[in-house]
Amino acid sequence: MSLLEKRLSTSQLIILGFAALILLGTALLMLPFASVGGKAASPLEALFTSTSAVCVTGLVVRDTALSWSPFGQAVILCLIQIGGMGVVTVAMAVFSAAGSRVSLKQRSTMQEALSAPQLGGIVKLGKFVIKMTVLFELLGALALAPVFCGRFGFGKGLWYALFHSVSAFCNAGFDLMGAEAPYSSLTDYTAQPVVNLTVMALIIVGGIGFLVWGDVRDNKLHFRRYRMQTKVVLLTSALLIVLPAVYFFFGEFTALPLPERLWASLFQSVTARTAGFNTADLTATSGGGQAVLTLLMLVGGSPGSTAGGMKTTTLAVLLATALAVFRRRESAQFFGRRLEDGAVRQAVAVLTMYLTLFLAGGCVISRVEGLPLAVCLFETASAVGTVGLTLGITPTLSALSRIILILLMYFGRVGGLTLIFAALSGKRSAARLPQEWITVG
Repeated sequence: MSLLEKRLSTSQLIILGFAALILLGTALLMLPFASVGGKAASPLEALFTSTSAVCVTGLVVRDTALSWSPFGQAVILCLIQIGGMGVVTVAMAVFSAAGSRVSLKQRSTMQEALSAPQLGGIVKLGKFVIKMTVLFELLGALALAPVFCGRFGFGKGLWYALFHSVSAFCNAGFDLMGAEAPYSSLTDYTAQPVVNLTVMALIIVGGIGFLVWGDVRDNKLHFRRYRMQTKVVLLTSALLIVLPAVYFFFGEFTALPLPERLWASLFQSVTARTAGFNTADLTATSGGGQAVLTLLMLVGGSPGSTAGGMKTTTLAVLLATALAVFRRRESAQFFGRRLEDGAVRQAVAVLTMYLTLFLAGGCVISRVEGLPLAVCLFETASAVGTVGLTLGITPTLSALSRIILILLMYFGRVGGLTLIFAALSGKRSAARLPQEWITVG
């Protein structure tokens, strides 16, 4: 173990790992042959794109298909893959494959990176993450290949199938459809069943989390045997897909024919929680629709997944705590189990941090760019939730606004608690101050 590794906390190692990968990606994307036409991207454009890829966000200042060469697109895809699985997970997998001994500190870092409940079996879990990722991405590519090969030809179609499969599973939202129309995402496939079902399935599988899939693997379909966290994740995720889809169906996409209306409603509900693809024109949605999308982006996916955001469990803990207060219970409960007070405190801290970043970033960008606050808040929610949906303003933003989005994407991907723990590492106090009541509400 290196001296630097010994001196840094696990949270600091995770943050520095993502930062190092972003800088490497920036350097590669600045190479002349990474861009179409051989004209090197500016440092800020390369940094923005690298950050968006590593943080699996999908916000872009240059259309991926039109601006980046095949080499540049391959770099972006590798950054998405490593960022989606996690820098620490990939590094540990490489060390393990090379026969190197994984130290206790490295195992502890991987545990925090994967949000695993225990240290035991963490290397085995890391291998499971790699196997699951490869399996689902290959299945997704095989499903998408007939559609894209039929439209773009065999070679290009296979590349498109692989690129979009990896991007969907990693909840990145990068696409190559700019070859048809710049920044068009998947709007040409609004009612295409194979593309819709495959991309949505990949987003959901990647966003639910590897811990959940490990639990499902061990206990099959016996719901009662699942850990409490698995049950909470599955129930919360289902509600966050179904309820917004119903709203979109009856309130937003009423002008579309029935099949397109159904697909568009369901797809936008799924993709808004950190995936970043869109099959409908989001600028045409109402203020209420954009507000729903903003809230979904802030929530994000689940712990130990390829997704970002506050996480479904954070929302569930906050709602359960509020319900416990309404019912005058001493503690929040899930499925006959009582929540620890520490989980509630962490949920409140994460909510506070994300709301602060979301609101502060939106207000500054609105002031700097002279744009409506609601539009800017949509953009900052997309960045801090590592989603990638946009109302079309990203390519037009000034350097300062782009830097703000870069920071939001980075903070949103490394995780709220990881960021807080890294900043306050070693600053603990064992002293207990006198207690006093304060009235709230």
